[in-house]
Amino acid sequence: QVQLVESGGGLVQPGGSLRLSCAASGRTFSSYAMGWFRQAPGKEREFVSAISWIGGSTYYADTVKGRFTISRDNAKNTLYLHMNSPKPEDTAVYYCAASSPYYIQYYTGTGDYDYWGQGTQVTVSS
Repeated sequence: QVQLVESGGGLVQPGGSLRLSCAASGRTFSSYAMGWFRQAPGKEREFVSAISWIGGSTYYADTVKGRFTISRDNAKNTLYLHMNSPKPEDTAVYYCAASSPYYIQYYTGTGDYDYWGQGTQVTVSS
């Protein structure tokens, strides 16, 4: 079992930057592949980015590739999402998610993750 708590959301101007954090507690953080998803009002939850157990592999949605960077610090049990040059269409509630221990089939589907945080609101507006 792992508990996830996101933080760092808020209001950011287009072209600015923001860093989201996801603190994990419970079982060994390094045993989980991790992902970020987002959900805008009236839309389905969508994949943003994911990272493998020790960070050797990262994955991005085409809509954020080149602007967002995912990273993890296993010593601090924390996952990060660095959002550079955000756009108004990035406005959403952002969720972090953890896979089953030492197993994930695909990184991009909501069904690939067993544990979810409560979400943090990100609003991109001038």
